[in-house]
Amino acid sequence: MSLINKLSQQLQRHPKRIVFPDGTDHRVMQAARQFATKRLGAPILIGERQKIKETALRLDISLTNIRLINPVRSEELDSFAQQYFKKRKERGVTEKEALETVSKPNYFASMMLANSQADGLVFGAGTPASEALPSLFRCLPMRDNVKTASSVLILDLENREEFGINGSLFLSDCAVLPDPNANQLAEIAISTASMAYHLTGETPRVALLSYSTHSTSQSDPSVSKMSEATVLAIEKARELYFPIEIDGEVQADVALDKYAAKQKEVSSGVAGRANVLIFPNLHSSNIAAKMVTILAGGDSYGQIVTGISKPAAQVSRGSSAHDIFATAVIVGAQATDRELLLA
Repeated sequence: MSLINKLSQQLQRHPKRIVFPDGTDHRVMQAARQFATKRLGAPILIGERQKIKETALRLDISLTNIRLINPVRSEELDSFAQQYFKKRKERGVTEKEALETVSKPNYFASMMLANSQADGLVFGAGTPASEALPSLFRCLPMRDNVKTASSVLILDLENREEFGINGSLFLSDCAVLPDPNANQLAEIAISTASMAYHLTGETPRVALLSYSTHSTSQSDPSVSKMSEATVLAIEKARELYFPIEIDGEVQADVALDKYAAKQKEVSSGVAGRANVLIFPNLHSSNIAAKMVTILAGGDSYGQIVTGISKPAAQVSRGSSAHDIFATAVIVGAQATDRELLLA
């Protein structure tokens, strides 16, 4: 059974409110309809109500059990504007600018999440990441003891269950930091491992990837960065409440292929068994994720944003309705206590 099907079954017992800022997008509306039909929770579409209703009527999408909110007509707008003004006034934001800002769908949805009026947020279907991500980071604080925000792309290779956790691989960071340093990579590794454990209950086996494996000559800064990040991640892992395996720097074949790991004499708990892959930079992660998705025919979900205090995800503008729905399922599962989720 795929990860999304498993999480959907679990989420039916613990339904969640997921807010979608791109509420007038027909793919988002279809995803929200599926979320509601499967009784996974209450979808919230942000946008002009009349436009949403007209699109739904034209495409025969039922809006039953789906909440519609137009920010400029919401009773919460003034309250959200005051909150945002207090957060950002030291950066020169005026009260008028705060009101204009939070009336935008992405900001309004982020403020709903910050005020616990939604349990999770899925955005990006109609907005570039460069515009969507700032709304999230400006409205929500980071998690306690976390300094680095990043993102996770989940690859679901349903017909290749020998890889990852029954075919699910967690890839990071594929959307936020262009060139993280060693300490940031260590935090990314721990955040991604925590998500993998929360969603699956399985031991995260984290591989910090490079073009070399356990190099003895680390003259290349990109290699030494991954080696240093591995040491730091192992130190951070000592404070965790769940089991975890970490190895690096290692090549991708060593991380994923037991035969390659054996031939290269790597015998860690991660070698050939990795389910969490940490990339050196955004170039390598984004390229690898898109190539695998297209060439291997797998599904990809996310980007799931990590490091912030509430569950949220940014989908690609090229996402299908199913991609958006599946990402909402993951976000809803994140918002569910792990013990309840896996019970």
